[in-house]
Amino acid sequence: MAITAAMVKDLRDSTGAGMMDAKKALTENDGDMEAAVDWLRTKGLAKAAKKSGRTAAEGLVAVAVEGGKGVAVEVNSETDFVAKNADFQKMVAGIAQVALGTSNVDELKAADMAGKSVEQTVTDAVAVIGENMSVRRMATIEGGSVVNYVHNAAADGMGNIGVLVAMTGDNEAFGRQVAMHIAAANPASLSEADLDPAVVEKEKQVQMDIARESGKPEAVIEKMIVGRMKKYMAEVTLLNQQFVVNPDLTVAKAAEEAGVEVTGFVRLEVGEGIEKVEEDFAAEVAKLNN
Repeated sequence: MAITAAMVKDLRDSTGAGMMDAKKALTENDGDMEAAVDWLRTKGLAKAAKKSGRTAAEGLVAVAVEGGKGVAVEVNSETDFVAKNADFQKMVAGIAQVALGTSNVDELKAADMAGKSVEQTVTDAVAVIGENMSVRRMATIEGGSVVNYVHNAAADGMGNIGVLVAMTGDNEAFGRQVAMHIAAANPASLSEADLDPAVVEKEKQVQMDIARESGKPEAVIEKMIVGRMKKYMAEVTLLNQQFVVNPDLTVAKAAEEAGVEVTGFVRLEVGEGIEKVEEDFAAEVAKLNN
């Protein structure tokens, strides 16, 4: 069967494949469009597997809220160029909506999204867009009301940092201010009670070692540590931090004046904790040609 330019164009439009790949797919399958799509998908999946070893530390965090539940999802890519891609953004927005019906990232990956799993949807996108991608993590929160904020927004509801704030009462404007505060201050926990005891003990030990360098008696050092740990808590716990909107108040005091109580928060930042491997340009070009 003769393969026409129109057939190649139709296949390219429906799959996002390159011109030569589309032409070869049609040739290999005697012009059968459906078979050619399957052929390309198989070829694309092979490419996706090959790319899966590459570090994906860029991407987007998307947030979604429904009633008293909020979810934040991080979907990674290799470059920030992909984060600006409209198809990638549409996929990430869809994943965030699906996430509202799940409780953890494994459930999310297995959940249905327009007839196939979220994980398969991402794998198919790898084949089309040409970069390694993954749904890395998600976090959920529930409360009387949930307010979201996205920092460095690339599109509606997604950007570099996603924040969710749960609170009692109904004061969306204040909740948004708190969310912006969290994006900037990056607190470790809501309050002292939520801090990892191991982290607290480690900080206390560090401060004691520093204090002992002064040569002061142990009784004096103990009093010094009380003050230093109080300062530490004011730096790392949300409710004890100085509110960025009004530094004369703590976040807890500002919430009280606003007639609400902040009960929890989620903050996800793209690439947080991922070790990025730096490569020179020649090495990147060499990899592309392998």
